[in-house]
Amino acid sequence: MTQIHMDPEVLMGLQEVMEGEYPHLLDTFLDDSQKRVEALRQARDDAKALGQIAHSFKGSSGNLGAVRLARLCQRLEAESAKAQVADLGKLVDQIDHEFALVKPMYESERQRF
Repeated sequence: MTQIHMDPEVLMGLQEVMEGEYPHLLDTFLDDSQKRVEALRQARDDAKALGQIAHSFKGSSGNLGAVRLARLCQRLEAESAKAQVADLGKLVDQIDHEFALVKPMYESERQRF
């Protein structure tokens, strides 16, 4: 099964609803996501903090159609809640890598406006 990085249907729906505010929404998502990735890196050894950051990042990613990023955040949130925390750093790295993949896609979408 192909992994969806950015769902264009979600973006089209947002563009219709947000109209002139759509570019601002993309800017906010990009800025906020960068900050969350940095916060995940800094919280690598704090399962509770990772879970909280992952929870909010999951929501914003899902709302903006960053499907795989949202799934990875969901996994990190779930794993951080377990009593025995394995290596959450691997999931943080995967989220970091996925954001690095989708960031130029969203920047390209932003450049259309």
